[in-house]
Amino acid sequence: MSASLFRRIRDETARVCRTARFVTINDEAIPAYAAGLDLAALAAPRHDPKSHYLGHGADTALFFLILDAVNFGSGYFPHLRKVPGRSGYFTVATRLTERFTAKGPLHADALLAMTPHAAAKLFQQDGANPVAMELMGLFARALQDLGRLLEQEYGGSAPRLIEAASGSAQRLCRILAQMELFRDEQPYMGQATAFYKRAQLTAADLAVAFDGQGPGRFDDLGELTVFADNLVPHVLRLDGILRFEAGLAARIAVGELLEKDSPQEVEMRAATVQAVERIAAALRERGQEASPLQLDFLLWNKGQRPASKAVPRPRCRTWYY
Repeated sequence: MSASLFRRIRDETARVCRTARFVTINDEAIPAYAAGLDLAALAAPRHDPKSHYLGHGADTALFFLILDAVNFGSGYFPHLRKVPGRSGYFTVATRLTERFTAKGPLHADALLAMTPHAAAKLFQQDGANPVAMELMGLFARALQDLGRLLEQEYGGSAPRLIEAASGSAQRLCRILAQMELFRDEQPYMGQATAFYKRAQLTAADLAVAFDGQGPGRFDDLGELTVFADNLVPHVLRLDGILRFEAGLAARIAVGELLEKDSPQEVEMRAATVQAVERIAAALRERGQEASPLQLDFLLWNKGQRPASKAVPRPRCRTWYY
């Protein structure tokens, strides 16, 4: 990983966009789009206290390391048994919060012992559903990796892992990237493209949970990119900022899964990063500051609205998002 991870993400996603065939950016629409954004919604993000284990110091830090270790699987979510009225993400977060509240934290030894069926029990999934169990297998692997890293390098302590980053989100990304499922790099035309969605999101989640203090203090938080997934590009497409090639749009409309690491999927994620960079630049030209973190929060929450949910979104079975 290079000395400047966030610069690398920006450079490599820009390279993808220069030759993209399936997902492109409607640059002409960006100035008006930026001008029409609800700036009040760009206020500091906040976690939903009903589905996040907040206010418990070191245990809250551990909660977010665990949550972001399994904060993926959107391509599997149609097969999940969800909390009524909640999305796939909020189902996972809620079930983990319920576990911490009822029985206490999952420490490194419990994470190391995680199995697919134990993950299914933890997240209250149907052990007879093969698609859901495929995801539970990935969850178990991710939690085992986290338990191993905590135990071998940090004496089982989440705060010690976070302290090792010395207030740098980039260093935290490096630490988390020791785990394979956090190493978010995809091939495109023979070259790697870095995204590090969940590693960056871990720093952001901690910063929000701790109001930028203690385990949530990261001096380079403003350098984060948007967290490239499948929901933010869906919103940007509905809003006319991203354009999907007709064949790709047709596949998404009928619920066909995108292939992991395919040009279509990588271009979608790269265009998301670059579009948000351009929206932020357009806002700066207007004298308004908005970080990719703030814009991600705004766009992701817009994607939770019924109008967005009514339209089929891109889905891919991947551990990156």
